Amino acid sequence: MNTDPIKLELYKNMLTSVAEEMGVTLQRTAFSPNIKERLDFSCAVFDGTGKMVAQAAHIPVHLGSMPLSVLAAIEHTEMAPGDMIALNDPYRGGTHLPDITLVAPVFSDEKANDGKNRPVFFVANRAHHADVGGMAPGSMPIATSVIQEGIRIPPVKLIRGGALDTDLWELILANVRTPEERRGDMEAQLAANRVGERRLREMIAKYSATEITTYMQELCEYASRMVRARLREIPNGRYMYTDVLDNDGISDDPIEIQVAIEIENDTAVVDFTGTAPQARGSVNAIYAITLSAVFYTFRCLAGAAVPANAGCLEPIRVIAPEGTVVNAKFPAAVAGGNVETSQRIVDVLLGALAQACPDQIPAASSGTMNNLTIGGYDTARDKDFTYYETIAGGMGARPNRDGIDAIHTHMTNTMNTPIEAIETNYPMQVTTYAIRRGTGGAGKFRGGDGVVRALRLLTDAEVTILSERRTQGPYGLQGGEAGQPGYNALISGGEEHPLASKVSISTREGDVIRIETPGGGGFAS
Repeated sequence: MNTDPIKLELYKNMLTSVAEEMGVTLQRTAFSPNIKERLDFSCAVFDGTGKMVAQAAHIPVHLGSMPLSVLAAIEHTEMAPGDMIALNDPYRGGTHLPDITLVAPVFSDEKANDGKNRPVFFVANRAHHADVGGMAPGSMPIATSVIQEGIRIPPVKLIRGGALDTDLWELILANVRTPEERRGDMEAQLAANRVGERRLREMIAKYSATEITTYMQELCEYASRMVRARLREIPNGRYMYTDVLDNDGISDDPIEIQVAIEIENDTAVVDFTGTAPQARGSVNAIYAITLSAVFYTFRCLAGAAVPANAGCLEPIRVIAPEGTVVNAKFPAAVAGGNVETSQRIVDVLLGALAQACPDQIPAASSGTMNNLTIGGYDTARDKDFTYYETIAGGMGARPNRDGIDAIHTHMTNTMNTPIEAIETNYPMQVTTYAIRRGTGGAGKFRGGDGVVRALRLLTDAEVTILSERRTQGPYGLQGGEAGQPGYNALISGGEEHPLASKVSISTREGDVIRIETPGGGGFAS
């Protein structure tokens, strides 16, 4: 079939709109502030082979890794109309345990040549749940094994022929601290996939599955051609960069991440050989996370006009040695790999690319999601609670302008939790929420400033912080200075106690947790 370029653009927007409507459904029907307010979820559309063809503008760390979840669902289960697969196991298609993914097949009335009715498309969404069990409230612990981090869900049928598997449903809810909230959020995910399935079936009825599939393939090929064209503009060569994580939360030793990007004509090889072995603590990233960071970085380099689909990675080969912090093996703990190591992977990729195209790459942004989880028993509301939030920082200065203050960057794309939502839903008061002035790196263009967020606890609670860039600030480029490192503290009994970048502590009613996030690096002297 010859493809019409106008129709191609229409299909790009129609398929994206399916993912966007799925996201609106998920947000508006979810229970938890983390999903409803912070928008910590992602939705995407896939072809019949599991190749991502369209995504909404949600969370980069989710979207680049979700294709492996869909492939895991396809490989491990045989799907029929009305089915839906749930999974979160990092070693079987997931990323870290709080991210639960639901995958739904979309069938056409047309049967294949062999008479079998196979899915022609898939829709999927992933949402970060504020608790999935494990050794600490919020399921983001300072762990040494994934077993400690929460309930692991391999690819299993949560919905069979349109009917909920109530035994599996209750098993999942029995292993979390806040089952009512988890129930509401998972029901929102179910609804989101049903909307996506319905919209695609409407498209099938109007255009046919054959035509839609053809244009899905063409969209991926178009993205591949655009990325190849962008790679041809970069000088051939091998560009290397190394950066470190502060530590793994178990020891104080820095953890090195090294990359070499080799550009040859219209292809790139991204090689992480030389990166540190997987760590004892929870900063290990599985391969899907590393792939997601590469997808995000090169998608940004290619420009906004490029469709965000599987074609973006077609010209790029990724080498991530197994057993390293960028491709961990079971049973490594991975809660922080998804949120912290992913950010540093982007930093080293951009650091390498800055040598190849220095007038197009920004200085390092805050380089951390500043993860804060708080949980305990809410005496005023007579129930358990788990609060989770990532806190913004400073954006790195760009080659032609300053960085932006107080913004989520790179692998996170969430909003904040409004003060009103925090104080309505949790036994906490926000005592400070402000821009951390003067923390962006100096330069011709200054890095964006970080954030100060302080919470007073109105009950005893368990607190876990997973953060980075507390010992070394985000790098500047072209003579620009580094941004100021972040700082964590517990204020108890009127005294301030500095906290490590990764820590789990027990707190008392009246204590204050203060998070000061890094500023971005400066650009040019």
